[in-house]
Amino acid sequence: MTDLLITGGTLINEGSRTNEDIIIRNGRIESIGSNLQVPSSCKIIEAEGKWVLPGLIDDQVHFREPGLTHKACIHTESQAAVAGGVTTYFEMPNVSPPTLDMERIEDKCAIASRDSLANYGFFLGASNENLEAVKSADPAKIAGVKVFMGSSTGNMLVDEETVLEGIFRNAPTIIATHCEDTPMILANEENARNKYGDDVPFAEHGNIRSREACLKSSSMAVELAKRENAKLHVLHITTKEELELFESGHDRITAEACVHHLWFEESSYATLGSQIKCNPAIKKVSDRDAVRRAVLDGRISILATDHAPHTWEEKQGTYFNAPSGLPLIQHTLLLMLEMCEQNCFTPELIVERACHAPARLFQVEERGYLREGYWADLVVVDPEGKTPVKDTELFSKCGWSPFPHLTFTNAISTTIVSGKVAYDHGKLQMDCRGQRAEFAKDRR
Repeated sequence: MTDLLITGGTLINEGSRTNEDIIIRNGRIESIGSNLQVPSSCKIIEAEGKWVLPGLIDDQVHFREPGLTHKACIHTESQAAVAGGVTTYFEMPNVSPPTLDMERIEDKCAIASRDSLANYGFFLGASNENLEAVKSADPAKIAGVKVFMGSSTGNMLVDEETVLEGIFRNAPTIIATHCEDTPMILANEENARNKYGDDVPFAEHGNIRSREACLKSSSMAVELAKRENAKLHVLHITTKEELELFESGHDRITAEACVHHLWFEESSYATLGSQIKCNPAIKKVSDRDAVRRAVLDGRISILATDHAPHTWEEKQGTYFNAPSGLPLIQHTLLLMLEMCEQNCFTPELIVERACHAPARLFQVEERGYLREGYWADLVVVDPEGKTPVKDTELFSKCGWSPFPHLTFTNAISTTIVSGKVAYDHGKLQMDCRGQRAEFAKDRR
């Protein structure tokens, strides 16, 4: 493994900016400071005029492997991840077959150890039938337990009250929930069919997968967590009403926002249509702005992507045929920094919500910070760079982006994963391989 010296950059880490150098040896950060004793073997990465951040930890991605690899796979999506400054990802269980036991967790880890350029962890899925597998899961080997408390793929919808109670009472680690109420959504779909036939406008998506459906399900999850003293993380909040369920600084009931819900709002359907159809739906500008404020005040403690690619051909279907989900991971950090340019956030806050907070909440060992002794997961950003979105420069297997005409006003220069250069000035280092994320054993 090549020793590295990152020199001349501005470190953005733990709420401050410092002009310090970093020496990386044996995959870890050996030293941070000025006038360091530099080993002669170090390869130098010049970062003058650039920012050096911890690599992002994306707590919600769908890489589609196994079973759905015509859309994406761990190899291709991890390439998009490192090109976007994401050094660690936690992948979701709604693949085929779904990840419903520890054997399938290990199967996915075997694929990732062979193919992933980024560090990786996997969620164990919950269903109405696998409560015993959830109870017996090893908390040190999974990112958490994913519960679809709303419409989902295959047999992964958990809608039996006794099973939900059992999961919240017995899960050995954090529970991450997708919260939408299925009966309400089905009724809204029927109303839309009655009004529009099969030609439902995509602008109706936020009404069909409504704010009421989100709030009812999120409220149930929070009530269960309080009753059973479970550690709960509610994914991809989209409505201002749901934000009343959360408190800044709470360490057992937390919430996440995704970059597309912070960027798009209902008027975007007019130009992008199916490209921004996702679950839960993008809603009103007042909801987007309320979620942005909650990122600032801490009620939203984590930023993520919910990267969920589908082929371009699949996305060309009519409303009921076009699948939900967007490819986002290659542009997640750039999009967050673009919102900093718009004075929504600061880079320091982005680092807190997308790097430090996921490491704390999921109890990831020795990642998420620029600290001596920690694994060297870093991203070097050029704040004066430009990144036009071009189909020819996309690494996600689906080959399209929901930002077709956008030029970002920042650029990812270099991404380092566990001490190895994974991406450098537009080029992937295809021999780089990430590591399995390690989690604390006692996570209940």
